[in-house]
Amino acid sequence: MKITDINKIERATRKGQRERFRFGIALLFITGIMFYTWAQGGGSFLLIMAAMIGGYMAMNIGANDVANNVGPAVGSRALTMTGALIIAAVCEAAGALIAGGDVVQTIRGGIISQDAVASADAFVWLMMAALLAGAIWLNIATAVGAPVSTTHSIVGGVLGAGIAAGGWGIANWGKMGAITASWVISPLLGGIIAAAFLYLIKRQVTYQREMMAAARRTVPLLVAFMAWAFTTYLMLKGVRALIKVNFISAALAGLAVAFVVYLLVRPSVDRQSRIQTAAGVTDKARVNSMFTIPLIFAAALLSFAHGANDVANAIGPLAAIADVLDGNASIGDSSAIPFWVMMVGAIGISIGLALFGPKLIRTVGTEITELDQTRAFCVALAATITVIIASQFGLPVSSTHIAVGGIFGVGFLREYLKSNYARMVDDILSHHPEVDQAAIEAYLQRFDKAPILEKGRMLEALNKEAKAHTNPELFSSKERKGLRKVYRGELVKRSHLLRIAAAWVITVPASALLGALLYYAIRGAML
Repeated sequence: MKITDINKIERATRKGQRERFRFGIALLFITGIMFYTWAQGGGSFLLIMAAMIGGYMAMNIGANDVANNVGPAVGSRALTMTGALIIAAVCEAAGALIAGGDVVQTIRGGIISQDAVASADAFVWLMMAALLAGAIWLNIATAVGAPVSTTHSIVGGVLGAGIAAGGWGIANWGKMGAITASWVISPLLGGIIAAAFLYLIKRQVTYQREMMAAARRTVPLLVAFMAWAFTTYLMLKGVRALIKVNFISAALAGLAVAFVVYLLVRPSVDRQSRIQTAAGVTDKARVNSMFTIPLIFAAALLSFAHGANDVANAIGPLAAIADVLDGNASIGDSSAIPFWVMMVGAIGISIGLALFGPKLIRTVGTEITELDQTRAFCVALAATITVIIASQFGLPVSSTHIAVGGIFGVGFLREYLKSNYARMVDDILSHHPEVDQAAIEAYLQRFDKAPILEKGRMLEALNKEAKAHTNPELFSSKERKGLRKVYRGELVKRSHLLRIAAAWVITVPASALLGALLYYAIRGAML
């Protein structure tokens, strides 16, 4: 066999080798958990199995859920993939270990009735089935490239295993109704808020004739507002295990941080806006670059908050199993998450993120719609603001749905603005004769550089001119109608929208079905 043929074979099998390497590292981690749990004094077979399942769940959280925190920053090229993986892994682990030790209910979120669980053994089997069901569903969703909610996966697993253990009456259907509502509430809120911020930036900065002067006024205020939002969010959600504060206190602390950030950012933005750039660098690109550092901080802070919240909640069933098996708590009690359990979650999410996270990061960051730093900034800000608003009104929302909804929101806004601009250009062209090409180009150049309010006045003046017939060479709207077709560019991939929406809708039913089947399998094996 020739050396060239051997090289071709090696290239063809390289992808399979990478997959086997990732699988081997994951298997090594799960095996390590077995010995780690045994070393912690957990000689119980059930506890060791539960810890291994919890580690598997943590890896799937890292592979699927963390993409929402760093995906926009990677898609906008504010961060490289390697940089995003390092920041997310460190911050997720830090959030889980430093601020993730909050108390969680042994029965996840009131999904099932505590009194309906027959015995401690049934409760342990139920929690193991729920953990494994949620992990398997997250694994499937990651494989098909669909970002789904970790919380919904766990909730579905608990629901299905609970019904299998105690019948249909065990479920809290009111709570499930609220979770169903979040399928609509979360992405809509995220999309609307992200689109609103993007429109604000376009109207106040990128649509202005003097873009750099507008950036000097607006960008420091936007970054300061982001600092307020993230400080408030972290105090309410990210460090609740360390500091108990109400919304007013958190908002005031955020206001103080925002003021300091404004004083620091304003000179930097002013300096960037006045630097003479190389030929070919547009003002819009310069404005985008002003959001790069805020985006890096946003990715880090979102990852930290995610580690403090979702990771702890996801391995809560493992903590409950550990307490019940050790005899430290009854089924209906609250259980504190032991440090060794937090280590399983923190390390597991970092390993899952490094091994399997890039696929979902690319999906969220680049495959739904094109993101630049400005759009990614709006998505990150919308994710934070939406959670703050929802928490104050008691609305059930998913951080995954919010972030992905924000990406769709900015994409659909861009489609609308592009179509609207095409209509305005078509309207301008309809008021000029075809032969007057020089006048058309000159007018379009003035129109393109005009602020948005001036654009409206220019179109209004054209319409008045046409109605008054002051220019006999002008065509009427009816005469020109149909000669041009408004171009509507689809800037959001509909196939991704349908696939992700379908995955969201079936997450709870699918994980519930898996939970029920796994409960029967575990119960049969134990009996």
